[in-house]
Amino acid sequence: MTRWRYAAATDTGLVRESNQDAIFVDDSLAIVADGMGGHAAGEVASALTVDVIYDGYLSNPTVEGLHIAIEEANRAVLHEARENPDHFGMGTTVIVLGLTHDEGGVVSPTLFHVGDSRAYQLRDGALRQLSEDHSVAEEWVRMGRLTPEEAATHPRRHQLTRGVGVEDSIDIDVMSVSAMPGDRVLLCSDGLSNELSNEELVRLASSAPLDEAATNLIAAARHAGGRDNISVVLLEFDEVELATTPIKKTLVAAAPPVAQSTRSHTMRPHRRRFTWRVWLGVAFFLAIIAGFFAVVHWYAYSTYYLANDNGKIAVFQGQPNGVLWYKPVKILDTPYLSTQLRTTDQIALGATISEPSLEAAINYAGSLHDAWQLGQSTTTTTSTTTTVRATTTTTKAG
Repeated sequence: MTRWRYAAATDTGLVRESNQDAIFVDDSLAIVADGMGGHAAGEVASALTVDVIYDGYLSNPTVEGLHIAIEEANRAVLHEARENPDHFGMGTTVIVLGLTHDEGGVVSPTLFHVGDSRAYQLRDGALRQLSEDHSVAEEWVRMGRLTPEEAATHPRRHQLTRGVGVEDSIDIDVMSVSAMPGDRVLLCSDGLSNELSNEELVRLASSAPLDEAATNLIAAARHAGGRDNISVVLLEFDEVELATTPIKKTLVAAAPPVAQSTRSHTMRPHRRRFTWRVWLGVAFFLAIIAGFFAVVHWYAYSTYYLANDNGKIAVFQGQPNGVLWYKPVKILDTPYLSTQLRTTDQIALGATISEPSLEAAINYAGSLHDAWQLGQSTTTTTSTTTTVRATTTTTKAG
């Protein structure tokens, strides 16, 4: 027989507006789910997942029963997202420790895991991580592309490679837990594991009664920043039976049948790539392109300028030399001739004269013409005055 005692706690943290984690624990089942998605969709996904897994375990408390329950939770979250547009894109991690019954009547602890919520085993002041994060950064660690220290701060450490409600089929890590009386197992969301070091986790989770230890873990994560929701389930074994045939493997879900189709399952990986994440990426890429064209168009026609157009002063909209394929457009001809400008203004007109608006361009063309007219009037007056003075001088000499 296997028996454990337990304590649990969850907290919104200091940054998030709502708690999208969901937890459950009793004397035979423990679950932590960390939801994701806006408009409270993550909260819906995690709560729905916990409910479906709990119901499935009650009806079939075996390894197969929990496996089926997690697959059913995956389908339930996908269905909810498709039926409710506000919940589009929601999903959740899940980590489950259940006391499973085998054919020989042995009841032993079995761990099920999808995502980056974690399970740790604590024994004699030592900490052992039981689960492996299903994130891009941790996958790269396992491939040797990153060190664990690099993964801890890598920008893709939160990008999941598996999740409940993400794709039609789901791969689930399953392992038998080899425990002893007195061992503790900590299940937590990444709001705890991201904030506290392994040394802090083992110290806080081991050095106090269960309820106090759970409270201390939450408080320490908040003190360290509390940047995410924080959830803790802490178990301590009083008696343990070990599985008759221990398992440690990834259970790969079979692809659902396709009516009137002879495609083999080898086609499945190709089909799975076209998920909502792919379409969201395509939409984002198209939005960037559309934004680029909008910015270029705005810049290309954001100004006006005066130029000589077949002897007339014309107003053009756009950049004088054009921008890419956007060429300037003539808006109107003013009533002024280019020859009716001062010499310096004619030179400036030849190089184009920019103005911020159509009204400003028209007004400036008028001011240039007025300046030319004023110059013409001054020249005429000066000539007349000189002629009169010369005549007067001639008369006095007579």
